[in-house]
Amino acid sequence: MTKLEIAYILVQCKIAHEMEVLKALLDIDIVKEAKGTFGYYDILVKIEAKNHNIIEETITKKIRSIPNVTTTTTLSIVPEQD
Repeated sequence: MTKLEIAYILVQCKIAHEMEVLKALLDIDIVKEAKGTFGYYDILVKIEAKNHNIIEETITKKIRSIPNVTTTTTLSIVPEQD
């Protein structure tokens, strides 16, 4: 079985648009979890894919293009420590 790459994305969105952004995130096929959070970031997203290129493309072309998403921060997993 091929080991999947995992990344966590911290998402900020415009005030009062958290639920619509959360729903849009969950519609992306490689998004495995998306949870609302309190604090500086509004949503924590877990994504899994075959390789880093798919993760990068999903973040730049899908997640960042969701209406009302203002910023993202990506946390990549260190494979040796997984």
